[in-house]
Amino acid sequence: MIKSANQYPVHTLLGHDGNLQYKIPPYQREYSWQKGQWEDLFQDLVEADGAHFLGTIITVNQTDDAAASNVLELVDGQQRMTTITLLLAAIYSVLKANVDVLDEDDRTDVTNLGRQLIRKQDGEPRVTPQTQGHNRDDYRTVLAAAGLKIDPSKKPYFSLRRISKCYEHFRMALTKLAESEGVREVDAAMRIRDAVEQAVIVKIEVASHADAFVLFESLNNRGMPLTPVDLIKNHLLAEAERKKVMNVDDAFKRWNEMLTSLGDDYAIHERFLRHYYNSFKAELPMVANAPVATKSRLIRIYEALLAGDIEARVDALVAASKIYGRVTGTAEIDSPNALDHALRQLTRAQGAPSYILIMWMLSKAELLELSEVQLVDVVTRLTSFFVRRNLTGFPQTYALPKLFMDVISRLDGVVGDDAVAVVSAELTGASSSDETFRERLESAIYEENTDVTRFVLTTLAEDAMTKETKVDLWVQEKGHFVWTIEHIFPQGEKIPQAWQDMLGGAEAAKAAQEEHVHRLGNLTITAYNSNLGNKSFPDKRDRIDFQGRFIGYKNGLALNNELAEKQGWTVADIEARTDSLADRVLERFPLS
Repeated sequence: MIKSANQYPVHTLLGHDGNLQYKIPPYQREYSWQKGQWEDLFQDLVEADGAHFLGTIITVNQTDDAAASNVLELVDGQQRMTTITLLLAAIYSVLKANVDVLDEDDRTDVTNLGRQLIRKQDGEPRVTPQTQGHNRDDYRTVLAAAGLKIDPSKKPYFSLRRISKCYEHFRMALTKLAESEGVREVDAAMRIRDAVEQAVIVKIEVASHADAFVLFESLNNRGMPLTPVDLIKNHLLAEAERKKVMNVDDAFKRWNEMLTSLGDDYAIHERFLRHYYNSFKAELPMVANAPVATKSRLIRIYEALLAGDIEARVDALVAASKIYGRVTGTAEIDSPNALDHALRQLTRAQGAPSYILIMWMLSKAELLELSEVQLVDVVTRLTSFFVRRNLTGFPQTYALPKLFMDVISRLDGVVGDDAVAVVSAELTGASSSDETFRERLESAIYEENTDVTRFVLTTLAEDAMTKETKVDLWVQEKGHFVWTIEHIFPQGEKIPQAWQDMLGGAEAAKAAQEEHVHRLGNLTITAYNSNLGNKSFPDKRDRIDFQGRFIGYKNGLALNNELAEKQGWTVADIEARTDSLADRVLERFPLS
């Protein structure tokens, strides 16, 4: 299993006179260390008293003669090794820039440091990152920026990615260290270089990927912790090789095909694996003590599922991921239809727990004799259910997986309209009453759930749009919605004088704010929140931009039509609009 396991100083692992190369295989995740980890590493080296232990790496050497192999696959420890060499590149850049002040021995050390990073024999990097996320291109670009002789491969937005940021972090850290200790930057760089070179790493060489995956599940030391999804992938690759049913590259390709449908968000990857088990549990091999897939049970569940026919299981996961990608909106759809629109609304209503049911129903649509119209009906009912559930808090979060698994079991042998009726009945039985829902709608809804509040307001606004007046209320800039919730009567602690006068004085205004400011009737949506803010009601109503276009309550949004006609805004107005909007929400999001 283990060909060798030895402790080496970094200057030996990256020997300047050797030809050894550490190649990170394509299935490893891209570089993911962040500022906190860079700071920890640097501080550990600053404080090191003697040889600092940097952890363990695992390499695969598939040749019989370890000494003869010039390329080792780095299957665990790639984050650590990449970071160490980026620190060495930052040190090299300082020494190279100050080479004139170094003596002959130190100049030789600079040359040798360069050869630790770039192999003398072929001019290629000693550590070769994978290509994901432009890691390899960014790494070469950093080495060139440090002054090493290598062709850079600079891609757009290079400076925004982590490899570039890591290098710049260490470059600045060396400068700050010199300033804090009152020494030259070159002296600070040489001090950290010595600490890195003396630091030790345990290198374990194994003969196969299967052996490596068994080891690195428990050997991740100070690096980024392996996630359950990573560990399940590793188990799949190890089992595929052990059983000789798929080679590692083919197994990885199929796994990656699954992830492609799910997008880049790890949370969606992990949730899909949970939902897959919960959706198809009745058809899957029995897993002891796992009635529902949870994060803590996920690895054990998939170890059991992959114990059988691996290829069949992977094929099923890939097929299910394509459906799940459509449900979540992460898969590209050439021609979105009414069902895709309904699914987007369900996602916006925070209906992710119901993906258990939707994935199963879409996969069984032919068996259930469900048309697209009927599926849209089911998704729309689920959206109504989650608007109510996320505002009232009932049923509780922990009960949702079992609820949807129970619905699946009750659909056994039911088809067409009867299947829709079963779903409707189960949702109605599990939901809060109209009275409870209305009570929450009439309370301080903004404080209860801001996301549900925004969804309700945007839905009411969208319902009144035509093709000519349609506006995308879900567009984002820099990760934030352009259209946001606007408090008509301002929520700020300092109530403007105009509002105090309108509401009968400072004391009355403060009492009104405390009781009514977060109620549905006092809320709308706008793309110009910062332009309205604490302005008086007439200013908010009549606000225009520099081109003379209305950006206040006369902006043409149907949700604001009533506000555009108002001369003032009082508690009575808030109460009346709250009552009116609550009626519309109850009608818009029914369960039966």
